[in-house]
Amino acid sequence: MIELVALLLPLAAFSGWFIARRGIRQGNKEKRLDLSSNYFKGLNFLLNEQPDKAIEVFIQMLEVDSETVETHLALGNLFRRRGEVDRAIRIHQNIIARPTLNRQQRAHALYELGQDYMSAGLLDRAESLFIELIDLSEYKTESLKQLLDIYEQEKDWASAIETAKKYAFNTGNKVGGVIAHYYCERAEKAFSEHDTQTARQMTKKAVVSDRQCVRASLLQAKLDVDAGDCKQAIRAYRNVEHQDPDFIAEVISPLGKCYRASSRLPEFKEYMQQILKKYGGVSIMLSLSELIKEEKGEKEATQFIIEQLRQRPSVRGLERLVDYNLQNAEGAARDNLQILNDLIKKLLTMRTFYKCISCGFEVKSLHWHCPSCKHWDTVKPLQDIVDEA
Repeated sequence: MIELVALLLPLAAFSGWFIARRGIRQGNKEKRLDLSSNYFKGLNFLLNEQPDKAIEVFIQMLEVDSETVETHLALGNLFRRRGEVDRAIRIHQNIIARPTLNRQQRAHALYELGQDYMSAGLLDRAESLFIELIDLSEYKTESLKQLLDIYEQEKDWASAIETAKKYAFNTGNKVGGVIAHYYCERAEKAFSEHDTQTARQMTKKAVVSDRQCVRASLLQAKLDVDAGDCKQAIRAYRNVEHQDPDFIAEVISPLGKCYRASSRLPEFKEYMQQILKKYGGVSIMLSLSELIKEEKGEKEATQFIIEQLRQRPSVRGLERLVDYNLQNAEGAARDNLQILNDLIKKLLTMRTFYKCISCGFEVKSLHWHCPSCKHWDTVKPLQDIVDEA
């Protein structure tokens, strides 16, 4: 209540000034008295903690014209920022209904009303207003951005693609990366519906939009694996290294399965050794340790992990080392290792694996669209000396 009173006091003060100015300019005694009566009536509502009635009085006093429209717009925006969207909508609708507004003022009011509807979750109404503004060539860039937000929320990816292309044409900004994700969304939906033909078409369009799109490569590989074509899947998975090395950890497990299914494990081991030397990464190290264990035994694998931990300490590497030693430990040594193993596993369940480089939001699973800041392609696997990806 105190905050709302503080909000209304400037409006009351402006109303008083407006009364005096209009009265002096018009020289109309009766009108001046009527305005004064309403002004004190509004103040009375305000002092008696009836802000809703005070708002109505003050707004009625301030006729919407070229001199007061900015005040009304500012008041509406203030209510929207405070979360009082219904009041903001009422004010902006009142502005639009006035026939005295010029083209720019009406467009401004329409845009603000569209944002009110967005805040209220009335996306269909907001969409209509932003489309109208684009047709009027007013607030075109801003309206296109708002429409993209709407289509993303509604998961209307076809409309999002067309709108993003218009935005790029209108602004000159490069949005190929975002459009690629829209195509990937359509591809994933088609794949879930067992429409592999459409899924492939959408994935190819994603690659055309952005050749550096990791997500498109992962989808290509997924489709190839589903079709039993491990050779093509391996090519798609290995392409990730050149697109964004941060995501190599995401392809290690499925890539290993493809090499194994193709009876090409020596080639996979050689590739992993190259990647480990070039980029590091505990996921690569653990994958190599399993290959060494298969080929040369657990002792060699354990020694390999110890050497790697000396260079790059990691919790997951320590977990694997403890697991290997547990298998051969006995008595008190085994009990102690089991306690350590339980603590490590508990620690790993508490950690996050991905972080948005834009807003810092941390999650345990990969999101191509940050749930916090709503940016695309900003969530990356966490990599640090304590626990690399």
